[in-house]
Amino acid sequence: MEDIGRTYRAPGGDDTGGVDAPERTSTRRREPRWSPSLKRPHMWRSLLLLLAALPLAALPHVAAAAPERASAPPPSTQVSTMSSLPPLTALSGSALPEADLAGKVVLFVNVASKCGYTPQYDGLQKLWLDMKDRGLVVVGVPCNQFGGQEPGTSTEIESFCKLNYGVDFPLLEKQAVNGGDRSALYDYLIGSPAGGGTNVKWNFEKFLVGRDGAVAARFPSSVAPDSPELRGAIEAALAAR
Repeated sequence: MEDIGRTYRAPGGDDTGGVDAPERTSTRRREPRWSPSLKRPHMWRSLLLLLAALPLAALPHVAAAAPERASAPPPSTQVSTMSSLPPLTALSGSALPEADLAGKVVLFVNVASKCGYTPQYDGLQKLWLDMKDRGLVVVGVPCNQFGGQEPGTSTEIESFCKLNYGVDFPLLEKQAVNGGDRSALYDYLIGSPAGGGTNVKWNFEKFLVGRDGAVAARFPSSVAPDSPELRGAIEAALAAR
């Protein structure tokens, strides 16, 4: 009979309590095996430098494309037909809208309330009513430089013109037409070829400006609003396109 107290040795020489120990299967997760080359510090540095360089390589392409995205369509070349005139201020003190004169024929007249030519207001109002639908604008420019014949305030001037002559065409603020204080408007009118460069001689001189903003003609005070000379020039300016 075999000795049941006999001790068997497990492989490797350890005691197992008399029987061979069964081989155990490990349940631990096996770690991935990395390439030895990646464990080297200089390889990691090279990889980081390569990754850092990628955005820099793309920058030239972004810079080259930026002008195309930022480019805007060319500005419109359309300009107002009255763009040559300086900004104008109405008798009320507000700006006269440029649209009121754009594309129109404009008759500028330096006016006064106490002048021998003051009754020309009647003819100017009639001219305005007869031709405004065809594109004429009459503009009165109060001036006190000739014999002090326009001494009133803006309110007084407006009231005088409406009560005595029914004027409803535009009136500008009072201004100088001669001398060092000459307004920008009269600098433009007088300085034009048709203006001749000479001072205004008296109240109710007339400057005719075409649709293109160029001064077309100048008339002395003695030329009445209903004169064939003035009306003929206005008709020609209205017909021009």
